Amino acid sequence: MLFYIKSTFIVKKNVRESAAQIAEQTADSLSYIINSGSDTVDFIYSNPDIQNAVVNINTSPREEQGRIFQYMNKMLNQLVSSNSFVKIVYVLKEESSGWGSGTFSPYIYNPSMYKLMRARAIDQEWIQEAKRKDGSLVWQGLQFNRLVGGGRNTDLILPVGRVLKNFKTMERIGYILVDLNGYAILNKIEKLKLGDTGKFFVVDSEGRIMIHSDLKLINKRVEHPELLKQVVGDDRAEFEYTENGVPYYGVKQLLSNGWMVVGTVPVHEITGELDKLQMFILYSFGLLALLAIGIGVLIVGRVTKPIKQLTLDMRKVQQGDITVRTQVKSDDEIGLLSRQFNKMLQEIEQLIRKVEEEQGQKLQAELRALMHRIHPHFLLNTLSMLWWSIKSNQNERVARGLSALIRLLEAHMGKSGSMIPLEEELDFLQKYITILELRYERTFILDLDVEQGLEKQVIPRMLLQPLVENAIFHGIIPKETDGRISIRVCISGDYTEFLVTDDGVGIGEEKLNLLADPEKAIADGKMGIGLRHIYDMLRFYYAGRSEWSVASNPGNGTTVRILLGKVSNFLDGKGEAG
Repeated sequence: MLFYIKSTFIVKKNVRESAAQIAEQTADSLSYIINSGSDTVDFIYSNPDIQNAVVNINTSPREEQGRIFQYMNKMLNQLVSSNSFVKIVYVLKEESSGWGSGTFSPYIYNPSMYKLMRARAIDQEWIQEAKRKDGSLVWQGLQFNRLVGGGRNTDLILPVGRVLKNFKTMERIGYILVDLNGYAILNKIEKLKLGDTGKFFVVDSEGRIMIHSDLKLINKRVEHPELLKQVVGDDRAEFEYTENGVPYYGVKQLLSNGWMVVGTVPVHEITGELDKLQMFILYSFGLLALLAIGIGVLIVGRVTKPIKQLTLDMRKVQQGDITVRTQVKSDDEIGLLSRQFNKMLQEIEQLIRKVEEEQGQKLQAELRALMHRIHPHFLLNTLSMLWWSIKSNQNERVARGLSALIRLLEAHMGKSGSMIPLEEELDFLQKYITILELRYERTFILDLDVEQGLEKQVIPRMLLQPLVENAIFHGIIPKETDGRISIRVCISGDYTEFLVTDDGVGIGEEKLNLLADPEKAIADGKMGIGLRHIYDMLRFYYAGRSEWSVASNPGNGTTVRILLGKVSNFLDGKGEAG
């Protein structure tokens, strides 16, 4: 009984949704046909060549009139041939002339036919309505074409009209009338079925029937007051009403021109089959119950076996064997779970391998940093400078050099970990510059501008030293003058910004282009160990959370900009690699 109640609800819901969908599809189809008419009217209305033809036809020489006629005839025929739903197109002047597509071309060639046509057209209600609307579209209900032919055996059409204006003066110069194929429209309405006796029709905003299979009802208001209220006065897409004691179900959808397609059907025609379903369910219940017991026993066996197998494999993984793969091959949820379990283990293995590779790469970067901290070449030059100073009895210079070298070595010896506070890095740079000043016998000014609170921020060891070294060796020394290096550290959004600027000779465009693509420069062996060290530090410790860029103006120095986000979770709280 519960199944019957639920199925009844579902069937009713599906039927209603199906009816609403049919109405929506019908509305879309009719709107497409209607839009073809309105688009054709809009094209003629906005075409300046057609406006000129209408304005100049009576004042032009006979030969020019013939050319205008040929142009208008060709244009209107093209509009009809390009759209299968447009039956015929008229352009009527305010007085004495006009055109029509197809064989109907009254101007010049058949003036008597034009007079008959104009006599029929000028008194039509749509002409007066078009004048009142002064440029808006005027839609008429389904009807037979009364502008041509001698009786009722003419084409069934759906007309849409509009006044035609001269855009230069905005004066009314004529009328446009486009007749859509009424049989095509009626065919779409008649093909739709709701139940056995249900039907669709189209009404305007006032409830007048504009399209109906019974042409006698065209232009008449919906007779049933309750139905009229539901159609005109209610915005719901579905509704119900009672007619002659019979409950009806209805759907409606708005068309593109403001009309509405409406479908109605007696309720019993769309839900009556459910009564037959009730007895079928009751008789089937006993058989289905026995069948369910048998299927249940079978399912239990098929479900529990793969679950046991999957549980056993999970225990193996728990014990540390991530190479295990479950062999469950069913296509049900258990099979899906098994495949996801295997995929998870495969991804875990890949992640482990990736972590191992990154650890190896990070170790290589740290080894390069260690080699770069006290560069043998730099140490040799420093000791050589001290030796020559001793030979030259420059004892004060020797003392200063040895003192700076001792402080520099103390800054590195006994230090552990690849991450240090920013203040330690800056202290090292100051000691480093002292030795360079003694070596080159020049003055290098180091300007530091660190935003308050950033001194304790942890950064990779030797992150800034290569930039200072490059600034002196490649920027300032070639100038053969003293130099200045500025280091500015501040917060920029979610990042810490480092700006290292020198007043050296700058970098050429070719070198800048090379630094813009560090991966290619490394692959080609064109990046020095200092910049390679910085690139590796950013890539390993700040993956996806760092940027660097180099800007230079030859002769005016170079600026290197580094943005650092939050340090990678790969580091522990002591700044050590995890």
